[in-house]
Amino acid sequence: PRPLTAAALSCRRYVAGGQCKSTAKLEGKVAIITGANTGIGKETARDLARRGKVIVACRDIAKAEAAASEIRAETGNQQVIVKKLDLADTKSIREFAEKFLAEEKELHILINNAGVMLCPYSKTADGFEMHLGVNHLGHFLLTFLLLERLKQSAPARIVNVSSLAHHGGRIRFHDLHSEKSYNRGLAYCHSKLANVLFTRELARRLQGKSQRGAEFTANALHPGSVRSELIRHSFVMMWLWKIFSFLLKTPWEGAQTSVYCAVAEELDSVTGQYFSDCQPAYVSPRGRDDETAKKLWSVSCELLGIQWD
Repeated sequence: PRPLTAAALSCRRYVAGGQCKSTAKLEGKVAIITGANTGIGKETARDLARRGKVIVACRDIAKAEAAASEIRAETGNQQVIVKKLDLADTKSIREFAEKFLAEEKELHILINNAGVMLCPYSKTADGFEMHLGVNHLGHFLLTFLLLERLKQSAPARIVNVSSLAHHGGRIRFHDLHSEKSYNRGLAYCHSKLANVLFTRELARRLQGKSQRGAEFTANALHPGSVRSELIRHSFVMMWLWKIFSFLLKTPWEGAQTSVYCAVAEELDSVTGQYFSDCQPAYVSPRGRDDETAKKLWSVSCELLGIQWD
């Protein structure tokens, strides 16, 4: 390949975005990362494995084991543990949480990273539209089930991987599962807006709730446009991403803001915020609507059959 010109190099640097500079160690601490067998989830797990214990929570156990053994070999950390979690099935989420709580006495970081994008119309095991079910409701339930353990382990952090796509989203309470009309691009946007609203309302409810006065935070982030398997359902997107791959982040670059939100010391008491490139970013007006956030919270509890006050 030809060497990059100065203009191309500076363009590439711009695309790469911010980097997490924190060298914080997580000795004796436990982190869960959903969907950590590929893409930015795997890179986030690789980074955190250099710092402490990581639970790789994935649907595909074979892929997860391959990723975990690669990370163990590279980091020398044997505390990279694979657990089965299918976010499209509340039974699997409950089983994962039950096993985790029986085996681990502490949880310091929960990174809700897994996601689906541009799926043809389909429903989860519980009848939820797939984007909403996996990207929002699955993580909502997982967080609910692990919340007490996080509180007991404070200081603790919840990190929700959202997207710039939340700007195109709306919470359509009249057709939450897109049964009347479905557009897979918009369905993804709606679910990413739900991530932002969930983070906002969760942070509001968590304030002053941790034990021993330790900080307990929840933040959301946009990882950037990343070369990953997330677009596998769209031939057009795969074709476009091949052509414009120069303008996309690598999975390592895309993981930087997740890592930053999980470990950076300057975020110890920062909560309810939205980040991109390791710095605060603009949230759409719909993402700042507290009434919608509260309503989405109660509707989510209803759909999942839980009481979360």
